[in-house]
Amino acid sequence: MTMEAIILAGGFGTRLRALVPDVPKPMAPIGGRPFLEILLTSLAHKGFSRVVLSLCFMAEKVTTYFGDEFAGMQLAYVIEDQPLGTGGAIRLAMGSCRSDHIYVFNGDTYLDLEVAAVEKQWQHHQLPLIVGREVPDTTRYGRLAVTDGKVCGFAEKGMAGAGLINAGCYILNAGQLDKFPLNTAFSLEADYLTQAVQRLPFELFVTQGKFIDIGVPEDYQRAQIELAQL
Repeated sequence: MTMEAIILAGGFGTRLRALVPDVPKPMAPIGGRPFLEILLTSLAHKGFSRVVLSLCFMAEKVTTYFGDEFAGMQLAYVIEDQPLGTGGAIRLAMGSCRSDHIYVFNGDTYLDLEVAAVEKQWQHHQLPLIVGREVPDTTRYGRLAVTDGKVCGFAEKGMAGAGLINAGCYILNAGQLDKFPLNTAFSLEADYLTQAVQRLPFELFVTQGKFIDIGVPEDYQRAQIELAQL
């Protein structure tokens, strides 16, 4: 069975620019290695055989570093001419995918996802999945509203306290976004998922794995300690 992933790695990383001025955010060094190398190594260990990297800002820094193969995985690249948002980037990258379902990861987030369990859940129902994560403070993230094991809504960022957040990881069917025209910018969350969960079943998988979003300086510094040994 072939497992395939899209990694969204095209962001400008403005909040990290002072710390990492000369490379795109996913290439920010962690213990001397690009963050994206740690992420790809993790996916290789979890059984992925092909990864499509969605790039935009400083794309050549990624393509020249990794080439067309890494850790036994085939790498493909989709480079945006202009930023397409999360939804537009996934829609474009899906055109280079070959599987009937695709895992989507953020290129600035380390998530130690229990892929075997997720894959078992997907094979059982073959419904799209949103990965959630319990965190002690949800202020930076959007919370998930859940009913009977299905995601039914999203709360805006800014709610303090412990709760279940959207981990920014999805398992989508290959044609999930076909209604959107190619090369049109849109947000997966705001322009698709917010409405889609009201009318379509989106299953929830709550991960217990390590979760670090390096997009802000304090968590980038935390990653230097927690991910350096991986």
